[in-house]
Amino acid sequence: MSGTHEGTFQGLRAQLQEAAATFADGPDALEGILLGIVDDVDRAVREPLEIFPVCHHSPASAIAMARRLREKQPKVVYLELCEDMAPLLTELRNCKLPVAVQSFATEVDGFPAEWSPLSVVAPITEASAEYQAIAYALDTPGVELVLVDRSSDHVFQWDARGTESAEPADPAAPPAEEEAALHGDAVGVEIGDLRPRFAELEEYLLRHGKVRHWSEWWHQYVELPLGDSDHDTYRQVMLLIGSLFRRLAPGDPHRVRVDEDRERYMWTRMREHLAAADADPADCLYVCGAFHAASHVAEFGVHGTDTFEVSPPTATTWQHGLIPSSHAAIEAQFGLAAGSVSIAATVWAKNLRRTRVEPFRLVGQAGAKKSRAKKAVAAAEAVPALPPSDKLTGFLRQTPVLDRLDEAELLGWSVEIVRAARRNGYLASTADAIAVFETSILLAGMRDRTRPTPYDFQDAAVTCIEKDTVPGRRDVRRLVEIMMGGDRVGQVGYDALPPLARDVHDRLAPLGLKLQQSGVRRALLDIASQPELERCSDVLWMLRYLMPQGAARPIMGERKLGERPIQESWDLALGTYQRALIELGYEGVSIEQVLEQRLRRLAYDRRATAASVLEAVEDATLYLRSRRLADELGTHALEVLSAERSVDGAPEVLRRVRRLLAYYRTSEAVLPPWIESFVKTGYAHYCTLLPTAFTDDDATVRQVAAMLGFLFSMESLALSLGCDRTQLELAVVQSHPEESSKTALLWAAQVHLGRLSRADLRTRCDELLGNPLVVPAYPRYLSGFVHALDPVPGLTDFVVEAVSNAFGRLPDPVLLPWLPTLITTLRSGGSELAPLLIREAGRTFPGRLAALDTWVPPWRARPEAVRPARPAEDGRGCALLAAHPATCDAVASLLGCEGTWETADSGPAGVALTGRHPDTAVALEALLAGA
Repeated sequence: MSGTHEGTFQGLRAQLQEAAATFADGPDALEGILLGIVDDVDRAVREPLEIFPVCHHSPASAIAMARRLREKQPKVVYLELCEDMAPLLTELRNCKLPVAVQSFATEVDGFPAEWSPLSVVAPITEASAEYQAIAYALDTPGVELVLVDRSSDHVFQWDARGTESAEPADPAAPPAEEEAALHGDAVGVEIGDLRPRFAELEEYLLRHGKVRHWSEWWHQYVELPLGDSDHDTYRQVMLLIGSLFRRLAPGDPHRVRVDEDRERYMWTRMREHLAAADADPADCLYVCGAFHAASHVAEFGVHGTDTFEVSPPTATTWQHGLIPSSHAAIEAQFGLAAGSVSIAATVWAKNLRRTRVEPFRLVGQAGAKKSRAKKAVAAAEAVPALPPSDKLTGFLRQTPVLDRLDEAELLGWSVEIVRAARRNGYLASTADAIAVFETSILLAGMRDRTRPTPYDFQDAAVTCIEKDTVPGRRDVRRLVEIMMGGDRVGQVGYDALPPLARDVHDRLAPLGLKLQQSGVRRALLDIASQPELERCSDVLWMLRYLMPQGAARPIMGERKLGERPIQESWDLALGTYQRALIELGYEGVSIEQVLEQRLRRLAYDRRATAASVLEAVEDATLYLRSRRLADELGTHALEVLSAERSVDGAPEVLRRVRRLLAYYRTSEAVLPPWIESFVKTGYAHYCTLLPTAFTDDDATVRQVAAMLGFLFSMESLALSLGCDRTQLELAVVQSHPEESSKTALLWAAQVHLGRLSRADLRTRCDELLGNPLVVPAYPRYLSGFVHALDPVPGLTDFVVEAVSNAFGRLPDPVLLPWLPTLITTLRSGGSELAPLLIREAGRTFPGRLAALDTWVPPWRARPEAVRPARPAEDGRGCALLAAHPATCDAVASLLGCEGTWETADSGPAGVALTGRHPDTAVALEALLAGA
């Protein structure tokens, strides 16, 4: 592999070969691994196209990159990043870092439907080598930036969902704050994924390095030694690390295959660009992860083979944009230790001050100082290329440089953490600051360090300050992370937002709030005095529907069908939830379009029910005020209802149909045709399902009551549309429930239809109370009566009577055991109907305690029915008709009857019939008196 250039690392090869023979007692696989690592470094160093290995979010890599770009001044920069993200990089100057470049697809074509939505993000921070390369290429005239990694579509083509994500973070130290979820469940694309893929190797390194997690190991043994190294040393050491991890811990074979395909893809793209642009490889720079720099594929290098074929993309339409990121989001997505990215940002700032390297920053970058990078590049002189030399031997053999303890810095940390702890409720004092200072030095000594690292200081602060409980919402570990730099949250500038997000900010401009900033803003809308704010109210209600709960939260005001807003108050956090607003822009050009698409998707989903479609109809009317969309979705709701064979959604259907009917009756002259058809079809549909629902164990009493509520409340409209009441009567006759609550519900339905009198219903309840075997089930009968108040509200007084009779008749040994059952049953099954009972009880029972002793329940105070005296045979009751026959003639003519009047001498023959057969009249009298 080394060929004619074997002499460059010949001394190192001889030393490693001798060491392998000594430790392994003869040549074996160890010798092959060690010499293979040197061959990988030699091969990459000799490549005509300079390879610059990096590690993502590494301050040492960023410093080395800035220094190398000023020395080499390449004309072409090849960057390991998804090639379809290139148009977005120019918008980074309008953003406040950290941000993430995102590819997003809501509708998939060529991937499994359950993967939707697809999302790929590449986070970028200022302390990263790729940002230095991007800033240099975009702000330096004549420099071309070429992204060579696979496209976002190929990310999902080549790998199963989620395999690109790093291992999950340590659950013992999860990132605090909600910013950790800024990337959502997006797949992360990372430059320089330098982490052992062999669990035993990582465990060995952590144990012998006396560190807790990988981020601390990298900081101690790579970041600090390479912070001040020259370019050749940095490059060869990074290549050595990449080759070491690649040969010792190849990891999952599937992931290795994907990595090799990525390397073939990138080298194929670079050779294509070199041929098309006729560029000199000596004027180019290839920025990639150290793992990929030590590649073994045949396509490696400018003179590699061209046998790799790139598969065509799928038909999935990808949207691209920038979303805000944060240190916590990067740590959570790529499995880094909490606070490691914030510590890296602090180390980056210290390295800049110590090395005096001028970093590259995009012109106009938000939150950055004015950069002199362009002037420095223009003034720099080209450095002639020198043949590679062996820097590894000297680096590996040199004695570690002992850093002098910076007491002033450590004292400042100790004082600051105590101050922060006191602000957050800890009882910390000056003695704790001294303890933290001394413990930090002690821990560093125990871990063979001459200078405490931020991780040592963090452990010392937790040990000395944190007690059994955390008084606030932040523990000491989180306070140290904030003190070291905090969880910086990026922001996408207005010019870099998609059209939908810019339109939202423009339409909310009359509120006069800085909605792009993070945090909560209170908006007060006095629509009565400022009618133009009603449009802002419309936007806010749509945002509340489309975005997460905290983005737009109403404090005062509500939106109901048929009502106009007067005053509203909102808590807005659009800056905090900027990612969600940006992703709305991937779905449409306006929030109205996105809302309509979501309502259609909800209504036409294969799992949609009649209740969910009616909800979409209501939302279309409430938020969009679109009669066209409401009619379309309403017609579809009719089709869905006809296809349903269960009654699970009956309560929701009843509630929404009632609300829509009330709205249309008050706002429009005639009802929409779809709702008339819905009522007509629903009447027949629920009549058909009613007998089965009464006997089905899966159908609850609430659902059956909702069916009856639909049938009884919509009966007049349904009959006017041509329905037959006989169908309802037959359905009730065919119903034979076995469960107690449904039986009571059936009795209430029979009372409503006139098939059962109140006297008979009262008799049945008395029989239940008088039967000791049925008394334990009496609360369930009451539950059925309570649910019957929705379809038959006229029974409210009877339910109060039934409950009162139970309390009055049953002795305490019987009443007390089932009293908790009664309360829990009413609370769980009829809480929304309880106000009806309370109002009726308040109307029935006396209002004063003194009146209770003499109070008689109205159902017991009914006067005895007085039997009317039998009329005399003289016929005086008919004298009025004989004296004024015109009225009777008019009624007879109206009814189509013909007849002649008898003379007074003939006598009242009709009245004589009741005299001869009095039993019928007596029975009728008793029936009317009981009702």
